[in-house]
Amino acid sequence: MTLEGFSALQWIVMVEHELLLFAGVFFLLGSLDELAVDLVWLWLKVTGRARTRTLSGSEIEAAPLSGIAAVFVPAWQEAEVIGATVRHACNAWPHDELRLYIGCYRNDMQTAEAVIAAAAGDPRLRLVIHDRDGPSSKADCLNRLYRALIEDERRSGSLARMVVIHDAEDMVDPAALGLLDAGMARAELVQLPVLPAALPNSRWIASHYCEEFAEAHAKGMVVREALSAGLPTAGVGCAIERGMLSQLAEVRSQDGPFAADCLTEDYELGLGVAELGGRARFVRSRAPDGQLVATRAVFPSDLGASVRQKTRWVHGIALQSWERLGWGTRPVEMWMRMRDRRGPLTALVLAVAYVLLVLIAATEAARLLGAPMPTDTSPLLRVLLWANLAGFAWRAVWRFGFTAREYGVAEGLRAVLRIPVANIIAIMSGRRALAAYVRSLRGQMVAWDKTSHVMHPALSQTGRAA
Repeated sequence: MTLEGFSALQWIVMVEHELLLFAGVFFLLGSLDELAVDLVWLWLKVTGRARTRTLSGSEIEAAPLSGIAAVFVPAWQEAEVIGATVRHACNAWPHDELRLYIGCYRNDMQTAEAVIAAAAGDPRLRLVIHDRDGPSSKADCLNRLYRALIEDERRSGSLARMVVIHDAEDMVDPAALGLLDAGMARAELVQLPVLPAALPNSRWIASHYCEEFAEAHAKGMVVREALSAGLPTAGVGCAIERGMLSQLAEVRSQDGPFAADCLTEDYELGLGVAELGGRARFVRSRAPDGQLVATRAVFPSDLGASVRQKTRWVHGIALQSWERLGWGTRPVEMWMRMRDRRGPLTALVLAVAYVLLVLIAATEAARLLGAPMPTDTSPLLRVLLWANLAGFAWRAVWRFGFTAREYGVAEGLRAVLRIPVANIIAIMSGRRALAAYVRSLRGQMVAWDKTSHVMHPALSQTGRAA
């Protein structure tokens, strides 16, 4: 069968060539973008500006804080894990200045009961019941906790020094609260690293978060801080100076400082602090035993939950923030926001790459069966292919290195083998995020499509014992 003088096989070869050019160009641009960040990070390491400090034994001890630390934990249907979170936090942080605010909904009494049982009468804990049915949004629950803090401050006559945000499944580090308190002396926003648990029963789904956070929180965030770009929070293990939080509440003119109509209020929180002139610090430190001082958490272990979670991230960071936050005015800020918003384009290019694998396999099979095939490859395409092969190898080495540093050589090797799995999840979440964004443009309300949690890192082999 022919079409305008070309056989079906020739058309396939032509389409394959054009898709190779398309994917090759965008993969190369992505590699150059990553290489620029790599070079900045290497320069920071050589000059000593990216040094990870090792804490002394005395710094690990729970010394008195400089003021009240209000820890906000929004929770919806978290009865399985919230007890472990509360018990571990109260034990790890024995500071008298701690105020642990747990936000529950009036139609989720199981979570509230689990909080009460775990608190064991600790007077530092505040159980806050939202006056509406859940789930609304994470930011809406955080705003309810913010109003509860204001009421406590009014009654006591004492203002909190900082507000720390955590999720209901987090395992906090004993040294974290002291580091956040010390960081407040030089910044209005302080973020600590996040360390996902490498789950033995989910080597390919849950554990793929290990390499993503290991690289992002050892290199990406370090580079952002050094370049004085806005520092998006991770939504956990971050502290905001109390006065800055009041400024954000005034600017938003809503129920509180958190964007209740946004899927990624943590991302907007960090950039909002930067727009108000606030200083941000990303603090990497290690305990005397070499472990990273970080928030440990269990991430989704099945494909559907992982795709839903990343759909929310791509939708909020790459699509919602485009219209809500703009691009900033400084070139560095524009560059970082462009990196944040590349998710949908990355998903498209990855999808094209996997289509190419099918086409290449088909044409190679036809060639082996004796079909006449054009063998010439354009010089430009050859250059693109070799450049992208080198870029892939470079990225794989970095991925292995950052993962192996935190999880060991075996997990570092698995991180490289998990690249196809991470790509598939990126493709699926990018497509779902774009569809959800289109629906939101038609007026559909954004819901809190939260991740369900049934495991806690304090009860697993990863992290320190509770």
